[in-house]
Amino acid sequence: MHINGPAQFPFGFTPLSSINDGNGAQMDFGILRMKNGETNRDAQNLERAFLLIGGEVDFHWESFNASAKRGNCFDDAPWVLHVPAGIPVTITALKDSELSYHAVENARNFPARLYRPEECADEMRGAGTMKETSTRIVRTVFDKSNAPLSNLVLGEVVTFPGKWSSYPPHHHPQPEIYFYKFMPANGYGICQLGDNAAVVKHNSTVFIVENETHPQAAAPGYAMWYLWVIRHLDGEPYIQPVFVTQHEWVKNPDASIWPDK
Repeated sequence: MHINGPAQFPFGFTPLSSINDGNGAQMDFGILRMKNGETNRDAQNLERAFLLIGGEVDFHWESFNASAKRGNCFDDAPWVLHVPAGIPVTITALKDSELSYHAVENARNFPARLYRPEECADEMRGAGTMKETSTRIVRTVFDKSNAPLSNLVLGEVVTFPGKWSSYPPHHHPQPEIYFYKFMPANGYGICQLGDNAAVVKHNSTVFIVENETHPQAAAPGYAMWYLWVIRHLDGEPYIQPVFVTQHEWVKNPDASIWPDK
């Protein structure tokens, strides 16, 4: 399933997926845009994560308070507040801001945590292989290694203009959502879903819910950022993807790829 979003979301909360809407994602997902000075309060009985895409906000939860600022999602790593079910969260915009909202059912309790940019450092994945045609920035915020009681995995990818990401082709049974931004904003890319493909644009959303392979490509001239969030399945958490065997050879730094030097 593929949703082409607006050029800009309206202020307020725009829901894009619901736990119960039957799209297979099994999670709430949406975009929250806040005007300078606005306050948003949330205390749902769900595990939740709030990722700052751009702007400046004040997070308040339990007895904690922290200010977060992000110039843009291409150059700067994210701030993410991650809380268990029932913990009240108050977000106050210190300037016009945009956040993504993620929520999932989870009866387990875990310590609330604010992930700071230095904890979500750039990883140059693919570097030194495939003639750098799939070198991209990957920022993993949390997964089973640092959030073992969570039902989510959350991160970002920045794909360089004209290059590929989420490559070699891979799949996993756990549902996943991709949400896109482009620089410049009139750009586009390609999201492959199994043997099909969709054109993705600024503010597009893609649901990967049928164990499909899902490599991505950015059009030349346009940087492509996408947020990715995976929902662990009960008894089958996401640990790592399954690569398509016939394409795994390209990961070898010594692979002979035309044109050879």
